[in-house]
Amino acid sequence: MRSLLDALQCGRLVELPSSEKESSLRTLAHLIEAVPEMGHGIDLAAEMFKREGTTNSGIGLGVACPHVRVPGTGELLCSVGWSPAGIDYGAADGRKVHLVAMYFIPDAQKNAYLKEISGLAEAVKKAGDIQAIAKAEDIPAVRVQLLGWVSGAIEAGATQVRARMIHLEARQAQVAGAGAAAAQVHCVLIVSASEGQTLVLCENRELSMALEKDPTLGKLARQGASFDRAGYRFLHRSAILYDPQRPAHEYVAVKLA
Repeated sequence: MRSLLDALQCGRLVELPSSEKESSLRTLAHLIEAVPEMGHGIDLAAEMFKREGTTNSGIGLGVACPHVRVPGTGELLCSVGWSPAGIDYGAADGRKVHLVAMYFIPDAQKNAYLKEISGLAEAVKKAGDIQAIAKAEDIPAVRVQLLGWVSGAIEAGATQVRARMIHLEARQAQVAGAGAAAAQVHCVLIVSASEGQTLVLCENRELSMALEKDPTLGKLARQGASFDRAGYRFLHRSAILYDPQRPAHEYVAVKLA
């Protein structure tokens, strides 16, 4: 839930000045348009209204996730609005919406977006409903609640990553023990720092050192891209966000024939 966490940290969580849907969407669109990383000259609010005209983005339980997808690469961006009174959003369950998480989605980030809204929906379900946010006293209280949900989702994701790595290592050991001439497989973590440095963690030290010399590695990891390097194909599995400035990306490296 990196982009949601980024929105909370960068001031893109606001109390919506109106309980009217169109005005609320316009406010959140302007917050995203102000982010330099958006990099697309589109009228985001107009695109949001157009999409809402065909598909209502209310996902139920008092939450809506309006979004616009654009071609190409770039950052997944989010802004968040809180409505104490609730918005008559036209959601399928008929409930008023108290939390609106708006997303700007480059095509390369569509999987990251799906993971985010799944994590958000799961957090709301675990809480029972949206009342902790609907009845919050002020924006700081909403922020604390959302940070708690994000932290829980990140911890759950990290646990899943560790479980997958153990599973992959066990499979590799099983293949090696059978004496099969199978492809070499390594679990790799790539930590991309904001200052351009990249740290690679892998049991194959030579592979780690070769990757750390590659100046394009950090950008590829931040984009969630798969790529070929040093005789291996690197397949992106997931990202772990302990520190927004230093995301850790899980890869599986498979030796090329």
